[in-house]
Amino acid sequence: MVASLAGQFPQRRFSGVLFDMDGTLIDSTGAVLRSWMRWAEEFDLEPAALAGSHGRTSINTIDAVMSERTDAERLAAHARIREIELADTDGIVALRGAREVLARLDELAVPHAIVTSCERELAAVRTAATRLPRPTVVVTASDVSHGKPGPEPYQLGASRLGLDPSQCVVVEDATAGLVSGRAAGAGLVVAVLGTTPLEVLAQDADVVVESVADIPWDTLVMAPVG
Repeated sequence: MVASLAGQFPQRRFSGVLFDMDGTLIDSTGAVLRSWMRWAEEFDLEPAALAGSHGRTSINTIDAVMSERTDAERLAAHARIREIELADTDGIVALRGAREVLARLDELAVPHAIVTSCERELAAVRTAATRLPRPTVVVTASDVSHGKPGPEPYQLGASRLGLDPSQCVVVEDATAGLVSGRAAGAGLVVAVLGTTPLEVLAQDADVVVESVADIPWDTLVMAPVG
């Protein structure tokens, strides 16, 4: 079994996997930072106001940092960050092990999905930039009424795989996503390092590993029966 940084993998097996995207399967950190710093400057906001926003939907972030502005201003701000992010794919790459893990889950016939706080168009642009195989099921911020850290994204992801959340492993890199997976009733919540410190991840994850490549997939998952 692969050694974890924090926590231990259970002996039971799971029937599906729900992956976050940014920071879990792909490295988009540079593009995200450039986009939001540019956005903050354009809307006269201190970059520090964005602290802790990773893993949340853009509309949730904007509502939080622009709470005193008008609805029209927030709508304009949302349209602008969409425009900026869609245009910036420079340096977006697949993270270590992502391509191999997705291929292995296909070989094992284990259903898996991407559950991301990106909106539909941005998720498509970023996965295309990495040339990662795109799972049949992709849940985006465009598909839910309430994004992470609420449970709806991962509940919907499990449902679209034909599974109960308790049968699924959630893999995340941010607190908002870990809380979302836990609230959805995921059977196992795994965190990967990269965007959030280990001690922070360990507060909300069952297990923390360095990357998706360090999860013992062959002993952790199995194709659903029937």
